[in-house]
Amino acid sequence: MTTKKRYERPVIKKLESNMPNKFGTRTEYEPVLQIERVPVKELIEKHGSPLFVISESKIRKTYQAAKQAFETRYPRVQFAWSYKTNYISAVCNIFHQEGSWAEVVSGFEYDKAIQNGVPGSNIIFNGPDKSEQDLRKAITNNSLIHIDHLDELYLLQEIAKSTKQKPRVAIRVNMDTGIYPIWDRFGFNYENGQAWDALNKIMFSGSMDLVGLHTHIGTFMLSPNAYAIAASKLANLAQRLQQKYDHEIKYIDMGGGFASRNTLKGAFLPGVDTNPTIDEFAEAITSALINSDFHPKNPPLLILETGRALIDDAAWLLGSVLTNKRLADGRRSTILDIGVNILFTSFWYAHKITPAQHFTSYTEDTVLYGPLCMNIDVIRENVTLPLLHKGDHVVVHSVGAYNMTQWMQFITLRPKVVLIDEAGKVHVIRDNESMKTIADLEVVPRHLADFEL
Repeated sequence: MTTKKRYERPVIKKLESNMPNKFGTRTEYEPVLQIERVPVKELIEKHGSPLFVISESKIRKTYQAAKQAFETRYPRVQFAWSYKTNYISAVCNIFHQEGSWAEVVSGFEYDKAIQNGVPGSNIIFNGPDKSEQDLRKAITNNSLIHIDHLDELYLLQEIAKSTKQKPRVAIRVNMDTGIYPIWDRFGFNYENGQAWDALNKIMFSGSMDLVGLHTHIGTFMLSPNAYAIAASKLANLAQRLQQKYDHEIKYIDMGGGFASRNTLKGAFLPGVDTNPTIDEFAEAITSALINSDFHPKNPPLLILETGRALIDDAAWLLGSVLTNKRLADGRRSTILDIGVNILFTSFWYAHKITPAQHFTSYTEDTVLYGPLCMNIDVIRENVTLPLLHKGDHVVVHSVGAYNMTQWMQFITLRPKVVLIDEAGKVHVIRDNESMKTIADLEVVPRHLADFEL
């Protein structure tokens, strides 16, 4: 028995046969039927929709390429995985197996790194919110503490004197790198002398071991030259310490912020074509360091806290079509079971979204909405797609960074996360939430337990 084909209304569409328009000559994609050789339909049938899918192989290859980019240009390099980017333990452990340390920005993340088996001496503790308990724990574990403000500096001095332990510290430095607005809410400013003042305070106190200098100049940076400026300024601080105190800085930490291949909202061209590569960032940073006055026989260790650029392209979000509607202004809209509560980065990116089944050549400009009862639940304001029907599936690309740490339980429960290993086996690395997950954290006072309607 033959299945009756769906009706598609006729349409007149202008052909771009010469120069491309500002959106290019092609706006639809080939369907994505498999991820790492595992059928999308099979993944959804077994694990539900929506579903996050992560590729172990992709993570390892991206990490190894980034490591090679820096190590071919500089003799001493160490990566530290940014837990805030994606702190699912299985993901973190892939990076740790590849040799990456842990970089954390809260007591919660610090404890998670310890729980994952990272030695305390290989944890970098960043961020403005480190409690006294956090600092004491980090000092006991010989972790690297990056001081963010003077109150933290003075608290560390008090703890060091009372415990007779010398914490290993660095300061975070903010600076003008030609990118505006300047990220000056974190750390000590270079230009107005705050950073040099903090370094002098540490050296004069004698209660801490000043081992490094740290900066994190921004996020999704599109200018490798900004990193060259930042590296040069940190090198200058290190050399001033050498001259004044005969004190040698052990490492320069350049933070993270490298752009992934995603496309920022409002960008004229796709990010895959225009965003800087990891090699461009590596060239800018390492050239600045080797052209400074560091001695080639004993240069400082170069630490990188790269997150987004190492994980974004290694994850996908699978979803399903709930329905289609024609808006009052005539535009086509498609409602997916993917909301902004689990795809937080849809506020930043024009995510590439691909049908997960074969489709015809007819396309239409479409608004993609999520299932939430909120007007801001928009996945794409406008994207040219073929007609999607109820029950069809879609694949959202490059979702590995921040979505699995900034997601929230709002209206709908958070879905499963699966990992496809290098042999093609699928592992559940975070189960989906349930009513029990939510209810177990709630307490109803006895006088509110009963009611009649």
